Amino acid sequence: MVFAINEINENPELLPNITLGFRIYDSCFNEMQAVTGALQLLSGRENPIPNYTCDMKSKVAGLVGDIQSSNSVAVARILGLFRFPQILQYVKRVKVNNSAGQELAFDKNGDQIFSLEYVNWQALSNGETKHIPFATLKKFPESHIVLSNNSVFWSGGYTEIAVHLTTAFQLKIVDSMMLIIFVLLDSTSCIRCPDNMWANEKHTACRLRTFEFLSYNEILGGMLATVSILGSLLPLSILAIFIRNSGTPVVKANNRNLSYLLLLSLCFCYLCALMFIGRPITITCILRQFIFGISFVMCISCVLGKTMMVVIAFNLTQPRSSRRMWLNSRVTNTLVLVCTAIQVIICAGWLAHSPPFQYTDNKSKMGTIIMQCNKGSPIGYSCTMGYMGVLATLCFAIAYLARKLPGSFNEAKLITFSMLIFGAVWISFIPAYLSTTGKYMVAAEVFAILSSSSGLLVCILLPKVYIIIFKPDMNKKDRKIFIIKEKS
Repeated sequence: MVFAINEINENPELLPNITLGFRIYDSCFNEMQAVTGALQLLSGRENPIPNYTCDMKSKVAGLVGDIQSSNSVAVARILGLFRFPQILQYVKRVKVNNSAGQELAFDKNGDQIFSLEYVNWQALSNGETKHIPFATLKKFPESHIVLSNNSVFWSGGYTEIAVHLTTAFQLKIVDSMMLIIFVLLDSTSCIRCPDNMWANEKHTACRLRTFEFLSYNEILGGMLATVSILGSLLPLSILAIFIRNSGTPVVKANNRNLSYLLLLSLCFCYLCALMFIGRPITITCILRQFIFGISFVMCISCVLGKTMMVVIAFNLTQPRSSRRMWLNSRVTNTLVLVCTAIQVIICAGWLAHSPPFQYTDNKSKMGTIIMQCNKGSPIGYSCTMGYMGVLATLCFAIAYLARKLPGSFNEAKLITFSMLIFGAVWISFIPAYLSTTGKYMVAAEVFAILSSSSGLLVCILLPKVYIIIFKPDMNKKDRKIFIIKEKS
């Protein structure tokens, strides 16, 4: 600024018969100090006196504001009351030739209009050096570089001007005739490719990025979708077999209503895997977690109810005991309802506070946009999975304690084994989920859903189907599920 004022004073053509002076005040990035400096400038005293000018030797022509807009606005409001301008408003209109004959001008933003010249430095055989202009940076109509000379040479004897673009920047052609090149790594004239595009292999143009998500059209997504659909038909088929043989001891064992509800829940568990396949949108991101959490908790609640029925039945040896009310099916149904309702409340709080949403990740893989679901609140997701783990652990503990109880249709051993598989699947899922990205991360979650659902189905329900179809002699009414003796 001091240099510019000295140049103006030394040039008689700029401000004839006028000499400019200056005072500099440090605002220290503080609005109050900036305003104090402006008032000191007006009063001409260290302690400002509003509406008084104590320095009669010089007249304030204007003020150049601070870099921070907040400071400049505060000063401009004060000076506006005294009709003092901000110099920058008038600098924009200045056009003048400097001592070298170059025109100095400013655009509408107050930035200087200039043209940069790119030169090729050449070392001659006689030891001298020279530079040859070969391109000019033009600011209008937009910032671009125009080739002006091809008599250049580079290291290795090359004479062509190299077109060099950094990753994710594109080459532009103006009027189909003028080749525009970008030769600086950090040049402001480089144009970044849009977020949905990426530079090609030669970095001369932009190409569309590939979108990555677990699709039905690819082999992995198609196979998982097929297993999901076929898996959902299996519990429905078993449900039909159970209803047809509803009066047999195998079906009636440990509350057949719980078996029916378990089969329906497993059907939903298989089908919820389909929500993880396909291009994710916000509604599917929400539904997949909600259906997944409710379906699996309902399954485990049914298994927990069956396990408790075994334990209660063998501990109530008095046929007329008042405690036999706990064998009522309403008790286990209420247990399933309460356990599922708790999960519904957890999911509702999660969705109300910070629900999952669809987002795109264009940084993990170069040239690829990963479309996936963000879990939203990590606490909500952890509570949902944690509650499911607590129920599974409780179910395993009770079933393990009841595994050696007598009885022809004691399901405790099968339930223990099924909970072991369930826990092993989801424990191994955690490192697999954290070590993958994109569609493979989603595929790992789908695989865990299908595997754990199949473990419950195979371990608990298929043995009953085997007895009904292939061992009908074991499914007779004279075979007692529990032996309860009455004291004489």
